[in-house]
Amino acid sequence: MTPDAPGQFFAMHRHGFVRVATSTPRVRPADVTFNCESILAEARRADEARADLLVCPELCLSSYAIDDLHLQDALLQAVEDAAQRIIAESAELAPVLLVGAPIRDGDRLYNCALVISRGHLLGVVPKSYLPNYREFYEKRWFSHGRGVVGQQIRVAGQSAPFGTDLIFQATDLPGLSLHVEICEDLWTPAPPSGDAAMAGALILANLSASNIVIGKSSDRHLLARSQSMRAIAAYAYSAAGPGESTTDLAWDGQGFVYEMGDLLAESARFPTEPQLAVADVDTGRIQSERRRTGSFADAAGFRVPSFRRVAFEHRPHGADAGLIRPLRRFPFVPNRQSHLDQDCYEAFNIQVDGLRRRFEATGGSHMVIGVSGGLDSTHALIVAARTCDRLSLPRDRILAFTMPGFATSEGTRSNAWRLMRAMGVTAAEIDIRPAARQMLADMGHPFANGEPVYDVTFENVQAGLRTDYLFRLANQRSGFVIGTGDLSELALGWCTYGVGDQMSHYGVNAGVPKTLIQYLIRWCIQTAQFDAPTAEVLQSILDTEISPELVPAGEGQAMQSTEARIGPYELNDFFLYYILRHGFAPSKVAFLAWQAWNDAGRGSWPEAFPPHKRHAYDLAQITHWLESFLFRYFQTSQFKRSALPNGPKVSAGGSLSPRGDWRAPSDSVADVWLDELRRNVPRS
Repeated sequence: MTPDAPGQFFAMHRHGFVRVATSTPRVRPADVTFNCESILAEARRADEARADLLVCPELCLSSYAIDDLHLQDALLQAVEDAAQRIIAESAELAPVLLVGAPIRDGDRLYNCALVISRGHLLGVVPKSYLPNYREFYEKRWFSHGRGVVGQQIRVAGQSAPFGTDLIFQATDLPGLSLHVEICEDLWTPAPPSGDAAMAGALILANLSASNIVIGKSSDRHLLARSQSMRAIAAYAYSAAGPGESTTDLAWDGQGFVYEMGDLLAESARFPTEPQLAVADVDTGRIQSERRRTGSFADAAGFRVPSFRRVAFEHRPHGADAGLIRPLRRFPFVPNRQSHLDQDCYEAFNIQVDGLRRRFEATGGSHMVIGVSGGLDSTHALIVAARTCDRLSLPRDRILAFTMPGFATSEGTRSNAWRLMRAMGVTAAEIDIRPAARQMLADMGHPFANGEPVYDVTFENVQAGLRTDYLFRLANQRSGFVIGTGDLSELALGWCTYGVGDQMSHYGVNAGVPKTLIQYLIRWCIQTAQFDAPTAEVLQSILDTEISPELVPAGEGQAMQSTEARIGPYELNDFFLYYILRHGFAPSKVAFLAWQAWNDAGRGSWPEAFPPHKRHAYDLAQITHWLESFLFRYFQTSQFKRSALPNGPKVSAGGSLSPRGDWRAPSDSVADVWLDELRRNVPRS
């Protein structure tokens, strides 16, 4: 596979994904032949699913719950014979197979994972920690693997590396960098996979038996999720399922895949048939996060023991196999259904608390805000209102001004007034047109002579006058100016620099992208954060076309549309998240955007998202707007962000404060990003 070949754009391997599967094959106690057939059947299913890795349960070749039968020579020889068959038949299968088996080494018996690929036994990993409490008696049969390093073992006619010091690395698929541990290893204070992750392993696999008792499923999730998050890795876990002996225990066959704390896939529990849980792990995301987290490298330098790297040829297919993973269309918008109210509450109150602290620190008596009837000023105003409520101050401390210009529609002006009245703030209107005409006349602008010249000067005269009025009003009335501009506008440079909407005393929306503002306003309506008249006008504002309203519409023409000029905000916010948060190459961003947005009927949408706003975009549209985004973001807008006023970070997706998440020169160019996009994304 040639990584840079544009023809392979639709292949997930091209963009750093590795397809991981967990399996719960059906087993019978000590029936090695049956178990071997079941494992091979699951291996073939995983191969058909285009998996790169298949994780089977602990001791699945013999079955786990067979007690002293583990010490029977006939059974141990049958296991080795079955392992030889699996190794041989794996030659025609793509996935790396992780198979649990009891393995002899001299006068010791180990609980092991066999790592098998393309007809070869790549290595054998013994279990480090043997449970010997409550229902577990593994020390009765097995030796622990701690201290087994640098060794070789002969299994099923092949000699292979043996030890807990193994990382398996595909030479032709860099993201397939694998460490293996077994069941109890994860339940210890310092799982072996932590050291392996710091040594470079990206995918951590656990072959587990793990009988089920009440609440244990949640414990497994907690351990795997936290390990994947702490180790900045993927964690694939497979527990024993149907067919294990129920003499004293029961089994639920749980399998799942986590990536940096995110659950990607999970199998059904208590299955009557074998289960596969399949997910595409983004190893590029993992590596990006490790590079950005300096403490990860610090920890690695402090305590990581040496590991042997077992290199192997994986031969990835490099074909379009789709993408199997949850992929959010709105990565800045809360998507955890069980925590939806909590997440929206946090986002909204981060802004409220930031504004509260700044208002207290200034010693002023008023907040000053311009209200246009659009989304951003609406959201800033409701944040300010809730801040007054939090401080037990009357809302008339908010001095709200609507300032109609040459293109202000009656609809937005009406909404501005309705909102200000509903919120109970001190409201006023300043018509900026006379001052704007005077300024344009003083400048000798053609508009002053009646010519319909609507250039950037014409637009910025209006934007600048509004901000100028607000600052002078704040001087006059002992207040400070609340900025209304949002994160999306800062990313695109869609704001007027200096004396314009780029400037304020505190940018309360600076960490909130447009898609999140829309969602938070919708949340305020749905959860009755404000009274019914306020909710009614909020809905009206949500339903209004996004427009700067700076250029008058001609006869029979629609109003000026922001998204027609700079692209849909839902796409721009998607681009921003993956470039700001992860630093992905533009071609990968385009691939992810296409996967998320090419079919409006596929995948999930945020709770209560209006059906008529569920859009789809083809690759040509995505590429067009991504080119526009890259040019604006990397080349033309940084000088505005470098002079950004204070404002709170809201989302883990990042902020653009020059004092925080994003620091860049104001005079760089976008050529590197545009060239990468044009070189690697097909035009049709």
